[in-house]
Amino acid sequence: RAHSTQTAESSEEEPLHTIISDTENVKGSFSKHEFQAETKKLLDIVARSLYSEKEVFIRELISNGSDALEKLRHRLVSAGGETLPMEIHLQTDTAKGTFTIQDTGIGMGREELVSNLGTIARSGSKAFLEALQSQADASGKIIGQFGVGFYSSFMVADKVEVFSQSAEPDSPAYKWSSDGSGLFEVAEASGVRQGTKIVLHLKDDCKEFASEDRVKDVVTKYSNFVSFPIFLNGRRLNTLQALWTMDPREISDWQHEEFYRYVAQAHDKPRYTLHYRTDAPLNIRSIFYVPEQKPSMFDVSRELGSSVALYSRKVLIQTKAADILPKWLRFLRGVVDSEDIPLNLSRELLQESALIRKLSEVLQKRVIKFLVDQSKKEPEKYAKFFEDYGLFVREGIVTTAEQDVREDIGRLLRFESSALPAGQQTSLQEYASRMKAGTRHIYYLCAPSRHLAEHSPYFEAMRQKDMEVLFCFEQFDELTMLHLREFDKKKLISVETDIVVDHYKEEKYEDSKPASERLSEQQSEELMAWMRNVLGQRVTNIKVTPRLDTHPAMITVLEMGAARHFLRTQQLARSSEERAQILQPTLEINAGHDLIKKLNELRDSNADLAQLLLEQIYDNAMIAAGLNDDPRPMIGRLNDLLTRALEKH
Repeated sequence: RAHSTQTAESSEEEPLHTIISDTENVKGSFSKHEFQAETKKLLDIVARSLYSEKEVFIRELISNGSDALEKLRHRLVSAGGETLPMEIHLQTDTAKGTFTIQDTGIGMGREELVSNLGTIARSGSKAFLEALQSQADASGKIIGQFGVGFYSSFMVADKVEVFSQSAEPDSPAYKWSSDGSGLFEVAEASGVRQGTKIVLHLKDDCKEFASEDRVKDVVTKYSNFVSFPIFLNGRRLNTLQALWTMDPREISDWQHEEFYRYVAQAHDKPRYTLHYRTDAPLNIRSIFYVPEQKPSMFDVSRELGSSVALYSRKVLIQTKAADILPKWLRFLRGVVDSEDIPLNLSRELLQESALIRKLSEVLQKRVIKFLVDQSKKEPEKYAKFFEDYGLFVREGIVTTAEQDVREDIGRLLRFESSALPAGQQTSLQEYASRMKAGTRHIYYLCAPSRHLAEHSPYFEAMRQKDMEVLFCFEQFDELTMLHLREFDKKKLISVETDIVVDHYKEEKYEDSKPASERLSEQQSEELMAWMRNVLGQRVTNIKVTPRLDTHPAMITVLEMGAARHFLRTQQLARSSEERAQILQPTLEINAGHDLIKKLNELRDSNADLAQLLLEQIYDNAMIAAGLNDDPRPMIGRLNDLLTRALEKH
């Protein structure tokens, strides 16, 4: 049904409160003025293309009304005058096809009407327009002036009337009107209330803005947190408090829960709440929440983008502000408000990217610090957070270019360790604090589980060094470590790589078995020559290692982690020969192991069986190295070996 001010609601509802009424009359004659050339250009741009959404004219007019009230409040506070109710009223009239907004703010006299609404030269806007037309990085100095935001009215209206009564004592009231084509008129008026009233006669294709429901949606979307009360057809709309501007100590948990549900459009609670305010290096008022719910596959998707809203002085600029936090923090929900953000013409496209970058850096640092503090306060709660959100942290390290930032994010990583009982996690900082004097490396080993890590040939080979090793079980841990490279001036080294590096340094290790239980040097040399012959291009080198005990052999590659990642992503090498060409693997054998000693006997007595055994030892070593993703081709050989093993039974 059509809404007008006269619509009476049922008597139980609270009484309607409006100040809008038709009391204004023109006194005397109109004086005609021409818009200044730049203004014409601007009107033209606004009418055609400036704002991507027409509805934002409501936000702009409310922001202007709010500015006018703010100016009046400031003036009254400094002069100590009487304060009248400070309000913004909206009215829709479907019958007449109008949208009206009225504030009780500072108002304008004749000169201000002519200069504010007829020219925009004084706000540095000529340069702005030139920049806009050349699509260069326009600097948004005009917004917030009772100027450009006002011109957005002409996107939706073919006639705009402005009635204004200045708060200056004894100043007459005026009416300003224009159809946006190039001329405007100004005349003295009577019956005007202090402040400014704007009536928009809507174009035929914009009549939706004469509907109460449509306007209500727009106001709650953009102007829900404006400090002054906003009434639409007599009903108060904005009752939400802007929590981020309040003192953190005054906000209760339930207020945070309510606000979280509002900003995140969620039904759970926040598991962490960070309320961060600062004035240097930037003005920031922000609240961030980490949802209680575990992120779904959809949340993890990199396409999802930000869920943090950006405001400037409580007015919404973007509901999902993509650039104010790095992509890896997209699991956060919340609000950032900064007075330092310049709004360009449409308050929609953020400019001054250097400033946004700075904001992003400051916020990222603060969020990391907050999470590190939480991990110290409540380690168990943090462990649960890392289990749920660790993927984002790893992504942060992999996608960040600056080493200092990577290391900062690295403080959030958690791993199990050979020095701690199963299930207990540790951080890189804690590992560093346990390092022996003189050691410069943090060692890690990637394996699917603790059992496989502890029984890996590489872990066995490290035992003689008596070093703590971090166990990385997660799919992307290896990639994360490869990108992080070092932490606090200590290199992150995979134990697999360390073994190879030690060979180059020709470090000496004690054999785990006495000489009588090992193949002699000559036997080993002859066996290795035979092995090279059988394996051919599948290995680059074969050598004896003293570092193994329970394993017959292991594969070493200089950059094992990188090699594994390369094979996984490229899917290049199909045959084991192709693989070997890329990897250049060395097969290291344990000359004291029963299988190796048996192999040495069999190569003379039963060459066929010896060959089967060697190929199986090689494949087993490749699987232990994580370099063989598909063990199916060896099933035939395994069956063959099993058959032979059971021949005597």
